[in-house]
Amino acid sequence: MRTRTGATLQERIVDLIHERRLAPGAAMPTEPQLMDLLGASRNSVREAVRALQALGIVEIRHGYGTFVGHAPLDVLSPSLTFRVRSRADRGVRALQDLVEVRELLEVGLIGEVAKTVSEPRLAALDALVTAMERDREADRAFHSLLYESCGNELVLQLIGLFWDVYHEVGAALDPPEGRAADIVANHRRIVEALRARDSRGAQEAMRLHFHDVKARIARADAATDPPAAD
Repeated sequence: MRTRTGATLQERIVDLIHERRLAPGAAMPTEPQLMDLLGASRNSVREAVRALQALGIVEIRHGYGTFVGHAPLDVLSPSLTFRVRSRADRGVRALQDLVEVRELLEVGLIGEVAKTVSEPRLAALDALVTAMERDREADRAFHSLLYESCGNELVLQLIGLFWDVYHEVGAALDPPEGRAADIVANHRRIVEALRARDSRGAQEAMRLHFHDVKARIARADAATDPPAAD
């Protein structure tokens, strides 16, 4: 196999997967075969494989062997959560960056959704909006369902990743209790614009939704700022 100059053992295993065109779910070479192919010790191969397993690039099935994984983006959740939480110099302002990225993604996509969304999907979105009054997970399901018709698995995984990190870190924000009516109204406007096939209206409704989220972040940020000196 070809070896990139300076490539780590992990990178060389990934190169091997690509060179052999091993699809997700395909069996990996055995440990002795990897040792021979890579000219590496057993311990080194095992450490590299475990590191790739943590990234979802390979999957170890005990008693069966090692297989090519699907590399889901949710494996990035701990590191992204750590990144947001560890930015102590900016406090909850780090959440603003996360929300802005998600807003750019969703506002850009919702206009296309308005052109193709079906009546059954609109009915399902309506049901999720109603469920938001009592179930926070309905909000997550709403945003996932919005973009399923795009046929872009990466988009769905990114939105899920951003959602998980936001709600894990967002404990610093004021709780949404008592604001259920506003949350429902924001999402209802999105569905109404989609039903009217109004791409621009759907984008504006989505921006309004994120404006509310960013307002919560701003309030939390103001609450954590030190008092001004006399």
